[in-house]
Amino acid sequence: MTLDVVNTENQKVDTVNLSDEVFGARVNTSLIWEAVVHESAEKRRGTHSTKTRGRVSGTGRKPWRQKGSGRARVGEIRNPLWRSGGIVFGPQPRSYAYRLPRKVMRGALRAAMTQKLLDGTVTVVESLTVAEPKTKLVVELLGQLKVDGRALFVDVKPGDNIERSARNLPGIRVVASSRLTARDVIDAGQLIVSKAAVEHLVKVLSS
Repeated sequence: MTLDVVNTENQKVDTVNLSDEVFGARVNTSLIWEAVVHESAEKRRGTHSTKTRGRVSGTGRKPWRQKGSGRARVGEIRNPLWRSGGIVFGPQPRSYAYRLPRKVMRGALRAAMTQKLLDGTVTVVESLTVAEPKTKLVVELLGQLKVDGRALFVDVKPGDNIERSARNLPGIRVVASSRLTARDVIDAGQLIVSKAAVEHLVKVLSS
């Protein structure tokens, strides 16, 4: 597979070859699903908390004697059956993160990139740079590349200017190729990838 490389004026200046062994296989949607769920779980805050019977306010004294009163037996007013009592097996603060094999994560990224290539929503540019940290320059760049809606800039090492220029635009993100995930790719409507980043991804995903 061969992709055209364009400059910031959307003029073809070069081509880049993609290995069919990496990007020519069937898209494994199961791997993409696994990677997206994994990343979503890692981003969960997990701060939910409920009070057990040992943490709610109230005395631990027995309200009335065990027998002879005609009422149901009860040990304390903090028991879970009573109003304002403790919660049994309620959610407690915890981490939802879990380990996913590197092979699965790379396979998911490979599948997500392949799907974007099949959809024709990948634009390879010669370099991703702007002269100044101004949002206007990124808007002009998106206009030149005919990109509308959500977009993801991918570079080996994104410059400060483009990161600072793009952060004020809703739906526009900038990420380093070494930190690119399947979720990043799937969430983006259009991928704008530098030539160096494409070569880096091909090298990583081929291993």
